[in-house]
Formats: sequence, structure tokens, C-alpha cells
Amino acid sequence: MPRPIWSGAISFGLVTIPIKVVPATENHSISFRQVHLEDGGRIRYRKVCELDGKQLTDDEIVKGYEVAKDTLVAITDEDLADMPLPTAKAIEIVAFVPAESIDPVRIGDSYYLEGDGQVAVKPYKLLRQALQRSSKVAVAKFALRGRERLGLLRVKEDALVLHSMHWPDEIRSPQSLAPPPVEIDDSEVDGALALMDAMGEEDISHYTDHYREALEEVIAAKAEGKQPAPAPEAPEKGGQIVDLMAALNASVAQARESRGEDEHATVHEMPKPKKTAKKTPAKKTVAKKTAAKKTAAKKTTARRKPRAS
Repeated sequence: MPRPIWSGAISFGLVTIPIKVVPATENHSISFRQVHLEDGGRIRYRKVCELDGKQLTDDEIVKGYEVAKDTLVAITDEDLADMPLPTAKAIEIVAFVPAESIDPVRIGDSYYLEGDGQVAVKPYKLLRQALQRSSKVAVAKFALRGRERLGLLRVKEDALVLHSMHWPDEIRSPQSLAPPPVEIDDSEVDGALALMDAMGEEDISHYTDHYREALEEVIAAKAEGKQPAPAPEAPEKGGQIVDLMAALNASVAQARESRGEDEHATVHEMPKPKKTAKKTPAKKTVAKKTAAKKTAAKKTTARRKPRAS
């Protein structure tokens, strides 16, 4: 496990749980340096004061906020540490909400919360079991890296996880991105559901970063003075399928073939387009009914005529 990036406590009403915050994810991206193409020399960036031209170390540099043009206010780490925030050293739980009420768009970085010492064992387990039994998540406030944040606490296996969340005013509205209204047939929806069923999986742990693997091969080849292997030719794509149902049918067949499923696989069959029954024109129906009524009326009148004496 990596080193903790923050130490403090979870504030749960009057209950306090000492914890350490540990990053829950790691970045496997390959990083590059900038070099001079001609001689391979490293390109470096130096921090230089624009007033006296002196190159500075990190210890000589503080944050600055521009209150007006060319007017900066220096903010030191001590200024930030002394701010009167109740969340400066605490993850303060402010509410408990249903897990499904949280929009995934709001969720950011993830951190594991490790109990700090023997005193944290019982309250840590208490909060974990309470969240599990209630099927709820905790909404909390905390301060990290120079700003107060909104967080989400949930249970992962036997540990508590903290997700940073965006504030409501940081989420852009997708309203302008929605497509114009269009009619969708029930058979098309059924076709999409059949495709979802054909592509359904319960475990996605087998997916890997193929781009990173290919990039590692390129770097290894270049390090040995070799030319990287040429990329395989992409398979030719067929003509564009305009018909939506035809595209769904082809997609389901492709998904089944890629999984090696035969015709007896437990996948819903693609629905056939629904046929609309032909309707008899209303005028003819009305005419037939009117003629039938007139005939019945004549028969009734004939039966009711008195016999001649």
C-alpha cells in the first residue's frame, strides 16, 4: 500500500474514528520526457523570478492570488493550515442518503480509509456495519490539497472508501446535448435489449490496457535499436448499415460469434418487426350496418301489417 496522504478522523455525530487516507487507485500511464531531437539532450524547465532573473527552489516559492492586474497576494502553507475550517482535520459526515441517489458524474478520486490505532477498531467497524445494513452511503465534508471538498463514504469489502465529489454548481447541464424527439418502435427497443443480453457480462476484470502494452513494445524495440513491429492492418469494415433493425441483428450475431455461442445459447431471440393489421375503411362498415338496419326494419314492418278481413 502507498503512504497515507492525510491523517485525521471521521466525525460521526459524537463518535470519532481516527483514520489515515490512502489512495485507492494508481496510474499506470507511461510518462515521457521532452528531449532535443538533434542530440537527445533533456529539455528542462526552470523556475525563474521575472523581476530579478534568479532561479528559485521550491522552498522559496509560495502560492499567489491575483486580486488585480499585476497585483498578487502571497498565500503561504501556514495561512491555509490555520484557516478556521471544521473539516481541516476531520471528515465530517453531514448526511446519509440512498446509494442510487448519487449521480456517478459527481464522483471523482477514490481513497481507502485506514483505521489509525486500536482506538479506531470498534467505531470503524460500527460505521461499516451500519452502512451495510442500511444500504446507504454517507455524504461528508473534508479538506484536502488546499480546498474543502464534498465526499461520499461507502463500504468496499471490509474497508471504508472515500470518493471525492464535485459540488452541485460544478456539474454542467447536458440539456443542450439531448437529441431532438424521435419515434422508436417497440421492436427496436426489444432488439436493443437482445443485443445487451448478448453482450452481458458479470466480470470485467479481464479487460486490459492494450494501448499501454503496445507502447511498451515500441519502447523496448527502440531501446534495442530496432524498428517497432508494424501495426496489423485493421479489418475492412462492411458497408454502413442504415436500417436500425438490420444493424441490431448483425450486432447480436457478431456478439454471439465472438463468444463462440451456438444457436442453443441462452440469449433472447431478436424480435421480428410487428405487422400492423389492415383496417377496414370506416365508410364501408357504416354503409353495411345501415343496409342491415334497413332490411331488418322492412321485415319487422311486414310482420306487423294487419290481415285483411
